[in-house]
Amino acid sequence: MLHEIESYSIWIKQLKDKIQRAQLRASFSVNTQLILLYWEIGESIVQKQIENQWGSKIVEKMAKDLKMGMSETNGFSRSNLFAMRKFYLFYKDSHLALISENELVQQAVGQLRKESVLYGIPWGHHVLILNKCVTIEQAEFYLAQTIKSNWSRNILSIQLTSNLFDRQGKSQNNFKLTLPKNQSDLANETLKDPYKFDFLTLEQNIQELELEKNLTENITKFLLELGKGFAFVGRQYPIIVGKKERKIDLLFYHTRMHCYVVVDLKMGAFEPEFVGKMNFYLSAIDDLLKMDEDKPSIGIILCKSKDSIDVEYSLRGINKPLGISEFTYNELTEKLKENMPTISELENELFGKK
Repeated sequence: MLHEIESYSIWIKQLKDKIQRAQLRASFSVNTQLILLYWEIGESIVQKQIENQWGSKIVEKMAKDLKMGMSETNGFSRSNLFAMRKFYLFYKDSHLALISENELVQQAVGQLRKESVLYGIPWGHHVLILNKCVTIEQAEFYLAQTIKSNWSRNILSIQLTSNLFDRQGKSQNNFKLTLPKNQSDLANETLKDPYKFDFLTLEQNIQELELEKNLTENITKFLLELGKGFAFVGRQYPIIVGKKERKIDLLFYHTRMHCYVVVDLKMGAFEPEFVGKMNFYLSAIDDLLKMDEDKPSIGIILCKSKDSIDVEYSLRGINKPLGISEFTYNELTEKLKENMPTISELENELFGKK
């Protein structure tokens, strides 16, 4: 027992020394050193638990003992120590695993022998990913997207909650047949299925114009769901073909694909004739708006529902790049409407009217 207590005390001292060394190096690369430190602490916890057959209560004791003499040091709470342990266990057998300090080859200060995407995001982002992802593939997707799009912790949380991993690149489309490979891959990666407009709560029988209005009134959240690169051009955008003016539901320009994107909203189920209409719009945009440096315009048809076979047959023989996805939003049910106050009730509450 005495030997175990002595062993534990030595271990805590070693961890304190490691923490202090990392803090000294932090001026060079704060996030890289912090992630590596948390990895090593997680690894050390796992190893000590195996060697000494310690249970989870040892982490609670660690949290208290690490604070002794280091009262100004944050980040070593019980929950954060458990997160470090989970961090190490989750990635240790993957290709993303970090090399611990003891295994590093001596190089210039701050230069790590092995680069890893794990160094690319702050610790708070890692905790969100660890709490939501069950596979390395999922985690790596969110790591890469966070780095590429510079997501804040709040944006990452929204994308995790909306299950972006299972929606990205899932739209039915004809991009492989209508676009060069590089643009086809980017276009396919850009589209989702379904699109989730969970920031809207609307009546069940809302019309398309009302949906457009609500989406554009919430343009920041709408663009976030569409994804990086979409720039809003206009709603009910007018084009004149021949002697007749027609209006496009929503028109965007994509700054990464360098092309116009036409979005057509349909409140019902997908119908084959929607494709013919979109083909017309894309031809018109390519003739009227597209510049020589622009890539071919892309169409997105968003429907409340679709039959995959109908979509497959409808896309055959179409030479314009076109994707078809479903969308969802929060529907205002009768029960919810019954519980909502009327305008007169709100006026009475706010202004004391009788």
